[in-house]
Amino acid sequence: MRLRDLIDLPDLQLQPIVTPEHFDPTIRWVVTTDMLDPSRYLSGGELVLTGLMWRAGPEDSRTFVRAVSKAGIAALAASDGGVVPDDLIEACREHGLPLFRVPADIAFATVTESVVRQLSTARASDLSLVLDRHRRLVASAGPGGGLGPLLEMVSSDLGMKCWVVTSSGRVLAGSENPPDTAAVAREFMTSVRLPRYCRTQRVSIFPVDGEATPRVVDWFVAFESDWQTWDVPRTSLAGQLASIVAVERGRVDERVSGSGILAQEFVRSIVGGATPADILAQMHVIGLDTETRYAAIVAATSGETLRLGELRPLLRELLAPLDITLGVVENEAIALVEARTDKTVSVRSAVQSVTPGLIGSGTTIGVSAPTAAADIRSAIEEACYARRLAEGRGADCSVVGHDELATLTILLANVPDDVRRMFTSRLLDPLTEYDDQHNSDLIATLSVYLDTNGAWTRCAEQLHMHVNSVRYRMQRIEELTGRDLSRLEDRIEFYLALRLR
Repeated sequence: MRLRDLIDLPDLQLQPIVTPEHFDPTIRWVVTTDMLDPSRYLSGGELVLTGLMWRAGPEDSRTFVRAVSKAGIAALAASDGGVVPDDLIEACREHGLPLFRVPADIAFATVTESVVRQLSTARASDLSLVLDRHRRLVASAGPGGGLGPLLEMVSSDLGMKCWVVTSSGRVLAGSENPPDTAAVAREFMTSVRLPRYCRTQRVSIFPVDGEATPRVVDWFVAFESDWQTWDVPRTSLAGQLASIVAVERGRVDERVSGSGILAQEFVRSIVGGATPADILAQMHVIGLDTETRYAAIVAATSGETLRLGELRPLLRELLAPLDITLGVVENEAIALVEARTDKTVSVRSAVQSVTPGLIGSGTTIGVSAPTAAADIRSAIEEACYARRLAEGRGADCSVVGHDELATLTILLANVPDDVRRMFTSRLLDPLTEYDDQHNSDLIATLSVYLDTNGAWTRCAEQLHMHVNSVRYRMQRIEELTGRDLSRLEDRIEFYLALRLR
């Protein structure tokens, strides 16, 4: 099918915006995508349909057009409610890429059906029609609702089994008798390049969201075959299937749903100081059972592997298949889950299953004890403290449960943030400023001194210093703060200030 044939299709009413004067490319496939860089799923000659969901600003248009042009697509058809932004038009002109505007009242499914009918003489075209039909099924069904029938049809047509799997090895949809998906998931997270053939399980692994999403929170499609032996149409089909699954994965993002927005506001109000009565009232509104017990799981990241927003799908995966109420406040993702028993062991086990994907992430997780609905705020505070304790361990991913918290720390969980800041600032700011100005270690020395119960020799040994040097530093600390470290009351206050940092 030539480009001019596309223009002549009367039922589509596609409006050409950028058209080459002496160039009439051949269209051999139709792909719908809203990825910023879908090039890895393109093999050339496609008509690409996009609703511009990838566009956050003008520069994104350049990035998208550069990627699809490099992949050798035949043309681009775009529409955001019938509108095509000027920056996208300019980018297409720069790259000589044909561009069409899809009218607001014409569905992408209609465009796909019409084009596929023109290409229906070959088997690959028949498979495109199957994919289009089921793309609409995925788009109209609830999360996960369309994946099962889609994979069954693709599996039947290709004559091989396939599965959609999460980073922890959970099978979301697919054929019967899946392989050892936990082993496949480990290879998915540790492989340098994808797609990859997993020889031990005899499946090929295709990422769903590719380079756009860290693998620890991505899904993948596993095919019971070695992709290196496939022909071009079959490889292209696998990429298209992954793209469709990516759409379904995006729908799981609760941030844009009504329930997700309510959950976010609920968690934010709790952290902001909502009273037990307010908490119970809001739970009734969002449909949470006020008679059961809940645990809080709090996560944060300090590395470059994961961004704050990606902690949402990470917590959902770690706590699956449980329903959770999830929100992000400042630099922490906070999940609430029904818990009649302690969740620490199950969270640790789930983290262990995705550990290869957390290397370098600096992910820290705290888990509270189960508590009554009215005491959820205390549970969140407890989990936050547990997470901060995990942060001090310096591992790629560390989980601390409520059982590791000292009784004193639990009592501190209900101290308001402004009181904590005032208390620690009053005691420790003079020492921090002195350390910064003189490149000294008064804070570190004080911490070791208190941990060794004021034993000069033990403290000096741990710090690899002479005892007199330790005594000098303690004297300097007393001078800067006006405190007396021989007094139990002052020692306790320093201990609390260090734990509250």
